Amino acid sequence: MGYQHQWFDGSTIDLPVGKVVCVGRNYAEHAKELNNPIPVQPLLFMKPATSLVPMNQPVQLRQDSIHYETEIALLISEPLTRVSETEAEKGIGGLGVALDLTLRDLQSCLKEKGHPWEIAKGFDGACPVSEFVSYTKDIQLDDIAVRLTIDDEIRQDGNSAQMLTGILALLSYISQHFTLQPGDIVLTGTPKGVGQLNQGMRLVAELPDLVSATTSVN
Repeated sequence: MGYQHQWFDGSTIDLPVGKVVCVGRNYAEHAKELNNPIPVQPLLFMKPATSLVPMNQPVQLRQDSIHYETEIALLISEPLTRVSETEAEKGIGGLGVALDLTLRDLQSCLKEKGHPWEIAKGFDGACPVSEFVSYTKDIQLDDIAVRLTIDDEIRQDGNSAQMLTGILALLSYISQHFTLQPGDIVLTGTPKGVGQLNQGMRLVAELPDLVSATTSVN
């Protein structure tokens, strides 16, 4: 069976599976660790719906070098078209955690040639995502922790407070360029600590106190 959005209690979310809109270099320290310039405006790219898989499904290694990037995932529940930051909040239906899997060597090669690098980001299975928890106004969007533990060692430990562009500003910015539809997912950037996946690794990705998901690498 294909991917379907799920609530944390295991029930199915009655929304279609849409596109995944991602933002690159939204944490300054991550940009620095890859020797990338810090963008003045959000750097957007997309993953297709076919990249989505449940987080609890093992990651399948490929011949290419696959790197992990742990991110806060926003599930969109209402259309957002050219909205303000205040209006953007109404479109957040759920919060989850996702892995933006990246074929790093291929991405670097494409970047050197000045080519788009979607094929390094949008391959089948490139976006493992957890189940979602409902968004409520008591969740502080500017203070959401995101963490990745691999084999009992914390590899990534960030917070939305560190984002160059905050969550509501990011949704507003995206909506000025293209509409976010119900069932779309927005990945909000990754903190420092990205690295390569190797066979046998056990990963725990979480938004502490909100949602947690475990996967492994085959």
